[in-house]
Amino acid sequence: MSEVVLIVLPLPNSVLQPNTTVGSFGGRMLKASASKRYRRLACEAMEAERIETLPWPKCSVKASFFNKEKRRRDEDNAIGSLKAAYDGLVDAGLVADDDHAHMRRESPEFYVDRDWPRVMLSITRIDP
Repeated sequence: MSEVVLIVLPLPNSVLQPNTTVGSFGGRMLKASASKRYRRLACEAMEAERIETLPWPKCSVKASFFNKEKRRRDEDNAIGSLKAAYDGLVDAGLVADDDHAHMRRESPEFYVDRDWPRVMLSITRIDP
């Protein structure tokens, strides 16, 4: 039987998307600050689950984005915006690293929820 954990985070700040340009010093500092904050949120959400079997040898992460409006979404950009969240999962001790040998990322899904925009990460343990 595989373990599955579901954590809910706010949508990533738009500055965390790979296509967002941050040419100025202030822009780079804004992105660094947003990344650090989102990483901490993911780490705290994972730690709140109090999983006793950590660290896992490998896991699979499925992201479900709930946005306020329906429009076309770029899957690669969405996954890239979660880089800080993946780092936060590593910080929480879920897996040793967020590389492909330890964390597999599945294609994201997109939904509309006008009242509660968020991203839900469904994390499944994979045993070797």
